[in-house]
Amino acid sequence: MILTEQETTTLKELQAQEKICVDHYNMCASNAKDEGLKDLFTQIAKDEQDHYRVLGKLAEGEVPNLPESRLDSSTYHPAAAYDSASNQGDKQHDEVLCSDSIGNEKLVSADYNAGLFRFGSSEVRKILNRIQTQEQEHAEMIYKYKQQNGMA
Repeated sequence: MILTEQETTTLKELQAQEKICVDHYNMCASNAKDEGLKDLFTQIAKDEQDHYRVLGKLAEGEVPNLPESRLDSSTYHPAAAYDSASNQGDKQHDEVLCSDSIGNEKLVSADYNAGLFRFGSSEVRKILNRIQTQEQEHAEMIYKYKQQNGMA
């Protein structure tokens, strides 16, 4: 596949954003107080690493398969980790990580929304749309975690 300069630049910008997401979620996983939240962040980091890899292949002119997300927002039902007897400092700490992560997902999703219209290839647009959908599902799962834990 031959890419235009604009398409190549867009892919590199999206890939740079995905690298930040990988680093962000790895940091969140290492800092989260609740083990369930650590696991969620770890799984999202792996999805973001897949996105990074796929964007790199696209920038090289390949049309790779995007792996399925490791998570399914429709079946994700987090356990309650916090209640009134829980350490409120830990809860507040995890709430900040969640809120920050949802904000990041909104920004990344918007970048994909704008970026995918720069491509002539319907195959590339479909891949970018699937990544965008996965980003939205990440935010949904984090929001479900917040709801379950009285953070939303």
